[in-house]
Amino acid sequence: MMRARPQTMSPGLMVCERADVFASACALARAFPLFTHRSGASRRTEKKTVTVEFFLVGQDNGPVEVSTLQCLTNATDGVRLAARIVDTPCNEMNTDTFLEEIKKVGKDLGIAPTIIRDEELKTRGFGGIYGVGKAALHPPALAVLSHTPDGATQTIAWVGKGIVYDTGGLSIKGKTTMPGMKRDCGGAAAILGAFRAAVKQGFKDNLHAVFCLAENSVGPNATRPDDIHLLYSGKTVEINNTDAEGRLVLADGVSYACKDLGADIILDMATLTGAQGIATGKYHAAVLTNSAEWEAACVKSGRKCGDLVHPLVYCPELHFSEFTSAVADMKNSVADRDNSPSSCAGLFIASHIGFDWPGVWVHLDIAAPVHAVSAGPQRASSPPG
Repeated sequence: MMRARPQTMSPGLMVCERADVFASACALARAFPLFTHRSGASRRTEKKTVTVEFFLVGQDNGPVEVSTLQCLTNATDGVRLAARIVDTPCNEMNTDTFLEEIKKVGKDLGIAPTIIRDEELKTRGFGGIYGVGKAALHPPALAVLSHTPDGATQTIAWVGKGIVYDTGGLSIKGKTTMPGMKRDCGGAAAILGAFRAAVKQGFKDNLHAVFCLAENSVGPNATRPDDIHLLYSGKTVEINNTDAEGRLVLADGVSYACKDLGADIILDMATLTGAQGIATGKYHAAVLTNSAEWEAACVKSGRKCGDLVHPLVYCPELHFSEFTSAVADMKNSVADRDNSPSSCAGLFIASHIGFDWPGVWVHLDIAAPVHAVSAGPQRASSPPG
């Protein structure tokens, strides 16, 4: 790995084929994080700059176009933005601070965010986000950045889980499982970085980034197991595990994307389940979708960019009964944790737009990859899908 060095020193060199340039650039961006509170870094007066040259080999080894270089810049800036947010602890990256990050990106792109917060969430029926975040000092929020260019032919919504810290709530995590929960906003952080990059690249369709922000805290006002919440979809949820909170905020987010934004395609991204790391491992995010075409596209895209993806089984007719409740439309956590729990968690989210919804729904669970080292570009022995 290269070490950061003054710009006046010789640059680093990345040797790869043209097909691997994008993934290699993103991997390099991850290797040099922006966040640190080491005392030595605060005393350093000179700024460190890493310069990397790409040397292309193989048949297609001509010069890289200026447009490609701009794409790499936008993508790597988005990667580093997301990484900085995820790395920052909750005593700094609370819901107030995350909203400021959203506003900064909006200002850079000329977009004013829509923000629904605190008691307004309750009044307007966002029982999932409000119920998860109401015990915290910094109140929960739903924030939206909208890119609506002329000539758009479809509407896409990206919905991110932004739990800035997850204690588990009253179903509290233990001393070994709670450290690292500053990363539980990884889905929302990734959506913010990706949205910035996509709009900078001139995305041609309507694109909405929906951020579901809350701190799952403990206090007198915390949600209790047995409480029942009314979510934005109009469905009621009996809480049987306050540590299954991400699906509650995302349920409100995807429902908003469907009902208020008129999305044709909804993608939600979340550090949702610990079981994801067992189902697809540390380096592959899990994808669950109602579209075989989009499942294949996600796998193919993952191999190209280095953020690897592998499918989960999509079978609501066999799995959704895990959430059966005697007193509400559903519970928020499964009855049998040995019955594909990562698939079930995703299906909970999908149920709030409806399994008969005609649009495309894609769920990405990045619980393990959010802090795993990038695996870099990958090639399949046969075409994906």
